[in-house]
Amino acid sequence: MTTRRKQHSAQFKFKVALEAAKGEQTRNQIASAHGVHPGQVTEWKQKLLTEGKEMFGRKTGREAAEQATREAELYEQIGRLKMELEWLKKKAAQFG
Repeated sequence: MTTRRKQHSAQFKFKVALEAAKGEQTRNQIASAHGVHPGQVTEWKQKLLTEGKEMFGRKTGREAAEQATREAELYEQIGRLKMELEWLKKKAAQFG
């Protein structure tokens, strides 16, 4: 039987890391209270202290690549529209 890895939300990670950063409880107490490994608590605390809350967001490489592709398409469309506008201005000046 295989076990699935738990995936925790960014808010949960932030909450646990913040508790660890406060230092009111030991990391073992925090880990047992939240059902995670003590090493994970330490890792999340270090990430919190160095990078802050936004680093726990889940932006995958695929999502970033899709966004870059979409941006490239939009910039290409803007370029085409600018060229059409210039061409229309030129033609309008000839007739007007």
